Amino acid sequence: MSILEKAIRYSTVYRVSSHLLFWLVVFIVPQYQEGTSLRDMLIENTFYLSFYMMASYFVAYIIIPKLLKGDHYIVVMLWFIIGSYAISAFSRIMVVHVMEPLIRKPPFEQESVVEILTDIRKLVVIYFLQNFSLAWIFGFIKLVKDQYIVKQRTLWLEKEKTKAELTALKAQLNPHFLFNTLNNIYALSLANSPVTSPSIAGLSEILDHVLYRCNGSFVPVSTEIKLLENYIELEKLRYDERLMINFKHHIDEDLDIVPLILLSIVENAFKHGAGEDIGNPVIDIKLLLNKGNFHFRVSNTFTAKEHDDSNDKIGLDNIYKQLELVYPGNHEFKTFIHESTFVTLLSITDLRINKA
Repeated sequence: MSILEKAIRYSTVYRVSSHLLFWLVVFIVPQYQEGTSLRDMLIENTFYLSFYMMASYFVAYIIIPKLLKGDHYIVVMLWFIIGSYAISAFSRIMVVHVMEPLIRKPPFEQESVVEILTDIRKLVVIYFLQNFSLAWIFGFIKLVKDQYIVKQRTLWLEKEKTKAELTALKAQLNPHFLFNTLNNIYALSLANSPVTSPSIAGLSEILDHVLYRCNGSFVPVSTEIKLLENYIELEKLRYDERLMINFKHHIDEDLDIVPLILLSIVENAFKHGAGEDIGNPVIDIKLLLNKGNFHFRVSNTFTAKEHDDSNDKIGLDNIYKQLELVYPGNHEFKTFIHESTFVTLLSITDLRINKA
């Protein structure tokens, strides 16, 4: 965090004390003239400080906010002219009729209030320039602080929005996976298959992983590999020797990845590949993590259908959305058909950067 950010954060949390500190710095900068006593100097500084504060808060909290709204510029200019004239005239009256009697020895001449109010040249050249030069600096500082706060709030809202979207997508993904797997086990139970109980045990282990180990934004790649292995074993119970599946994986470093995306890709291959191929379906899965770069390829044989059900695309649609949220511009995800094989490719550039 930079010094500027620390100062802005301090002024936001400790608003009153930061204002007092600012005006204390202004106060200790002496409006000093040779031959002026310490008492007179303190009196003068107190008066001039009060004038600076009036001008500064007028600009920062009335004029600048009205200008930022972008409406009625002529009205805002009239506000500024009238306000600056009133502050300058009040400052001159206080100096002539209050401050000077405190620090000057009589007798001395004083301008009347009418003379002060009509001496526009002196009000502009001396009091307006003196008071409002600091006022615009004060207003600029407040503007920078306000813009920083707005930017930080915008970033926070975007982060919360992304988090909420990811949560919603996961909430769609998990029931989708559970629905398909329960359908598989239900089919086994209707046939009184002896592998029904092992299937339920395997599903229990997978759900334990999904419900209790994937609550964070990221999980180690090795954890996802173990999940895929358990899922594949569960599916093997259903297809017996009819299914040919190859799962090869190699990682040189156990980096983190967003959870459940790989499972959704593999689950889609089983559902629309092995589940619809009445012959001898083949599924090939290759996972490689090398020097931070992640590559995942899943290919499966399939039988083309005349009518495609849009509900079958829930899993892949969720993958597209999650990747755009978590790895924007840093990934490639595509699917294509090569002869009678459906191929899904996922590449993510440098998982270290993406996690950060």
